[in-house]
Amino acid sequence: MADETGLPEVTGQTAFVFAGGGSLGAVQVGMLHELLLAGVQPGFVVGSSVGAINAAYFAASPNLECVERLEGLWMGLSRRDVFPFTLGSALRMLSGGENLIDPSHLRGLLEAHLAISRLEQARIGLHVMATDQQGLGVRLSSGPAVEAVLASAAIPGIFPPVRIDGEDLMDGAIAANTPLRLAVELGASRIVVLPTGYACALERAPRNAIAKVLHAVTLLIAWQLMHELDTVPENVQVHLAPALCPLAVSPYDFSASRQLIERARHDTRKWIESGGLERRARSRELAAHHHRHHHA
Repeated sequence: MADETGLPEVTGQTAFVFAGGGSLGAVQVGMLHELLLAGVQPGFVVGSSVGAINAAYFAASPNLECVERLEGLWMGLSRRDVFPFTLGSALRMLSGGENLIDPSHLRGLLEAHLAISRLEQARIGLHVMATDQQGLGVRLSSGPAVEAVLASAAIPGIFPPVRIDGEDLMDGAIAANTPLRLAVELGASRIVVLPTGYACALERAPRNAIAKVLHAVTLLIAWQLMHELDTVPENVQVHLAPALCPLAVSPYDFSASRQLIERARHDTRKWIESGGLERRARSRELAAHHHRHHHA
């Protein structure tokens, strides 16, 4: 794991790990709300892709008021705020351009709403995961926050890579290493993973090019997490907040944020009440499956 920050590793702390997943990142807000209500407070957070956005926002002010503000932001988001597919986008696609989406809209959102300008200004440890051009994970723990988050969310082909310290970095969700493994390496004694899940109940394959990529990436993230969950050392407590299931919302659809947050709050509350924070997570909780004749 590349890291040139020189920051000491933290040990014996609870870590929250925020996975990627496009618009499904809204579920993490509901999970966060219930975890804080249950008195679970992380010493540091790790995030990749959309999870890096949520992690950075939360780490700047890790309390319920912050989570409620984040909830309001998610409920006000539309697809065009993040993935504005314009005439320019279409022309870039037709002319063989390197990326479909101009990242300036997402940059503007981050600059307007992130309360910190540098990662090390966060109230708790904040580590953002990106990927280098060889597929290796790069941990960003200091430096400009907006650049780090943009790099972590730079889905190949959709957003351009972000150059940091002489390296072109892209979406942290496609790294060989996962944010979960990074939390282990950083010395957490307890890890709570906040997955976004994936659309397990779509009635038909996504048709839009960006939607296709995002759906594929959410499946990749789930498979990576499944692999990593069973390799966490036995002396580290690892818990997996419940992914929503069945789920028929595309990670390209930002219109369902309120529903996703409310469902995540409900499911996470039930999970906590049933002893979820005492049970060790197992990979089968994210296993591939089908929902036949589902129309919700």
